[in-house]
Amino acid sequence: MSSTVSPKHRMLPTQAIGAKIFHSCNIISLFLMLTSGLQIYNANPVFGGRAGLHIPPIFTLGAWLAGGRHWHFAAMWLFSLNLLWYGIYVLITRRWRHRFVGVNDLKALQKSQNSQRLIYAWHRIAYTAIIPILLLALLTGIGMYKPAQFPWILDMFGSWQALRVVHFASVPMVILFTVIHSLLGRQAGGDKLTESMFW
Repeated sequence: MSSTVSPKHRMLPTQAIGAKIFHSCNIISLFLMLTSGLQIYNANPVFGGRAGLHIPPIFTLGAWLAGGRHWHFAAMWLFSLNLLWYGIYVLITRRWRHRFVGVNDLKALQKSQNSQRLIYAWHRIAYTAIIPILLLALLTGIGMYKPAQFPWILDMFGSWQALRVVHFASVPMVILFTVIHSLLGRQAGGDKLTESMFW
């Protein structure tokens, strides 16, 4: 008698409703910020001045500078508040104990031969590394959004151009994290685990 379980009756991975809401809001807000940010970039490219690289309109949101700014800042509030409530959620539910890198993860990278253990270690390292990047993106974004109210942010980076370069540089790092996070999730639990993060 076979002990295998048919795919039809196999238990699917489940995630807490809080994690589903967080991931869904993040995907939406990051997409809106990326496309509207490219619209803002086109108005005054970070690299090369007015004659610098321009992004095709199909990849931008907002149609013009003010429209791009409206979309960008609206999505920024969605992203920031989503990040804040999830941070509180992780703290209250004590999920932080399993989400962020610890000494055991660093030891596992050196000694463990267990591929699943290594995947979880790299996942926690990625989770931990993205925090300062997100905070830097938010800090520089606020500095450009409200320079009169937060002049000390501009002073921290020395110039407006430096502030823009750092903010722009955070974008590929967030995209890279998203790709790594998705690949590690697929290695840990396949497509079903990734899908369970959203529905």
